[in-house]
Order: sequence, then C-alpha cells, then structure tokens
Amino acid sequence: MSRDVAHQVRDTIVMVKRNLLRIIRLPQLLFFSSVQPIIFLLLFTYVFGGAITRGTDIAYIDFLLPGVLVQTAVFGSTQTAIGLTEDLAAGVIDRFRSLPMARSAVLTGRTTADLVRNVAVTIIMLTVGSIIGFRIGGTVLEALLGVTIALLFGFSLSWAMAALGLWVKNAETAQTASFVLIFPLVFASSVFVPTASMPSWLQGFAANQPVSVVASTVRALMGGFPVGSLVLQSALWIAAILAVFFPLGVRIYRRAVGS
Repeated sequence: MSRDVAHQVRDTIVMVKRNLLRIIRLPQLLFFSSVQPIIFLLLFTYVFGGAITRGTDIAYIDFLLPGVLVQTAVFGSTQTAIGLTEDLAAGVIDRFRSLPMARSAVLTGRTTADLVRNVAVTIIMLTVGSIIGFRIGGTVLEALLGVTIALLFGFSLSWAMAALGLWVKNAETAQTASFVLIFPLVFASSVFVPTASMPSWLQGFAANQPVSVVASTVRALMGGFPVGSLVLQSALWIAAILAVFFPLGVRIYRRAVGS
C-alpha cells in the first residue's frame, strides 16, 4: 500500500469514527431513522396490504419487506446531504480544510458512516419484519447477498446526495431537493406494489428504473425466486452511480472549500 493510499485510508477511518460518534451522541437520530421505515412496513402490511395484494403470488409481507429495505437505504442517503450542509454551515468543514488530511476523506468518511447507520436500521427492520410474519424463502447466503445489494445501493446514492448537498449548501434546500428527486423513484417502483398493477404508460419506466431493479433483485434473493440477470443489473446501476457521483462529489467538495 502506497503512502498516499495509507494516508487516505487513515483519514477516512478518523472521519468514520467522528460521524459515528455523532450518531451515538444523538441516539434520537438513529431512533427516528428506524421509526420511519417501521411505520411504512406496518401501514402497508396492515392498512393497505389487503387492498394491494393483486398481482402478488406470495404473502404481502414477504413481497413488501425487501422493498422497504431498499426504500430505507434510499431514504437514508438523504442524511448524507443534510449532514454535509450542516457541517458546512457550522464551519466544521472549514476546520477540516486547515488539517493535513486527504480531501476525499471527508466525503468517504461521511458516506461510510451513513452506510454503517443503514446496517443498524436494516437489522432492526429485519427483526420487526420477522415478528410480523416475514420469512426468508431462499438460502441465508442469498438473503445476505440481497441485503448487501440494498446497502450498497444506498451507499452509491449517498455519493449522489453528497454532491447535491455540497452544491446547494443549505440543509433545508438539500432536504427538499433530495426528497423531490427520490420520492418519484421510490413510489413509482416495485417497492410497494408490482409494476404490472400500474398504468401501462408508467410500467416501462417503473420496471426499469434503478429502485425497481434493486428491489426486484433483493426480493428474488430473499424469496428464493429465479434471479436471472437482476444481480448484474443492480451491480451495473450501483457502479454507474458511483462512477458518476464519486468524482463529482469530490470535485464539488474541493470547490466548496476552495482547494
């Protein structure tokens, strides 16, 4: 490992610890991050589930939970944008600029810490889901692969949200803009209902956009259904998002801090 790479890894670990300590000191952040997807899970299972089971050939909770895991990872990515804009406003990033640290470490540390938070929320979601009837239809390894894909998808979107947050430089604007972008992708997807139940003019988009592809992948892996090319499609979406927004986020960050 070269000296520069070792320097970046060390600085990234420091930033991950810094952001995780912030979550520990603000346990309500993790609490409310967990409450929102649990509410979605319970509402759609017990309030809407009986009305929207058309088109599903499995128990609705088994259809729903994998989709909500993806939704949770997607919504969790918005915290990256909000957290970075708060650090900008508080002058924290200006203080980082004065330190002899790798510029990419601030963003990598933030996105990695948010990934760890998503892991914790996912564990909570799986626990609640098992209590209300969710059962894995495939093997444990397939289920773990599905969860990993959902988490990596959220991680890739964290880089997109990092670029957005650094661009708008305001927490309220970042929150509004991120949800404007994410809500159509989540609700016009296979997260809650089969895309076949949607109007014909919407089905083409809904079935092929990244949230649906990843949700279908996770659902197939956790349910023990044929996966086909879904894993490859999900991997390509994750790689494409990272390929675009990793360098873009670092570039915007350097402009934001004047380096």
